[in-house]
Amino acid sequence: MKQPKLAISALAILSAFAATAHAQDGMPITISGFGTGALTMTNSDQAEFNRVNQAAGVGKDARAGVDSNFGIQATAKWSDTISFTAQGLVRKNGSNDQFGAELAWAFAKIKLNDDFSVRLGRIGLPVYMISDVRNVGYANTMLRPPNEVYRQVTVDNADGGDVVYQHSFGDTTVTAQAAVGRSKVRAPGNYYVEFKPVVSTQLVVENGPFTYRLGRSQATFGIYNNPSLTGLVGALKQFGLTAVANQVPLTDVKGTFTSAGIAMDYNNIIGQAEYAKRKTDTRLVPDTSSWYVMMGYRYGKFVPYASYGDVKQDSIRSFSTLPTTGPLAALSAGTNGAIKSGLQSSTAIGLRWDFYKSAAFKVQMDRVKTRDGAGYFLNPKPGFAGSTVNVYAAAIDFVF
Repeated sequence: MKQPKLAISALAILSAFAATAHAQDGMPITISGFGTGALTMTNSDQAEFNRVNQAAGVGKDARAGVDSNFGIQATAKWSDTISFTAQGLVRKNGSNDQFGAELAWAFAKIKLNDDFSVRLGRIGLPVYMISDVRNVGYANTMLRPPNEVYRQVTVDNADGGDVVYQHSFGDTTVTAQAAVGRSKVRAPGNYYVEFKPVVSTQLVVENGPFTYRLGRSQATFGIYNNPSLTGLVGALKQFGLTAVANQVPLTDVKGTFTSAGIAMDYNNIIGQAEYAKRKTDTRLVPDTSSWYVMMGYRYGKFVPYASYGDVKQDSIRSFSTLPTTGPLAALSAGTNGAIKSGLQSSTAIGLRWDFYKSAAFKVQMDRVKTRDGAGYFLNPKPGFAGSTVNVYAAAIDFVF
């Protein structure tokens, strides 16, 4: 288990570097952090439950890796208008079954005036309603964001910059953000997806207990170092199935992701919902519609909550023109399997207990129903398709 130790050491170096910079340069340094310590398990060993971009998941034996992470952030204030922020994050990743360290944020922020600011460097992309805090469990009611929506776009950050406008009009605060950059995401199976460029915009309106959000992301991307998909497309061309091959490009693919959300915290009633649509120019990344809704009620320091999420595929799930018998039957089956998105719905119930001023204990059970396949589960065994799995998790979220 050397890699987790090295990863945590990397974050310790970040903190030490910030402290050194403070001592040498006299810049005010703010150090903060967050983390989740969790155990997750299911009631089935027929497949593995995981979160986005994780190379391995969990079955009946409880494991800490699925929902656990640790992050530390350092912000140095150069002047009233210029600051520097870096955030390191340790979590399970797509390269192997170990924890890995990553530099999630590293940007300079320039405040142009009271309303406008610019950030340059590695920034978080505003893809979802809780994009900036999706890894900060303490900031969210649910133990994890629903897979049905939060697996549709796998990129968290980009190297580039953004412009943020924020202004209050009486009791209403309006925030508009436009970000552009490029990013590379290591996916399970050791292949990677490269986005160049990716453009994300969002509009957020806050009024009293309500927050409304509308966002759109678009990108040109490619899938690289995936021998199975490269071989599949090559075989389609080799056997003269060019019409199908042209619908499954691996590079120079254009895609969009449009989402709308609402959050509420009113008279102890807590609610949150998002709806999203993904569209691309390749059948290998299918068009989808996804959504979830969550409701909870605050009793003092306790918040019981329930949520429901679903995802469906809008693009075709099979090529009717491909032969189903003969020597090309295997190629047809592989192609039709590659263009199917995971289909599933999940019903979750949970409880959050804020037992300390900067820590919360959560328990959550998800009942995940898969359709026409294995959903988003990893390594499914024969006969798993269409199964229903219970996922159990307990976690402590903290910030400092």
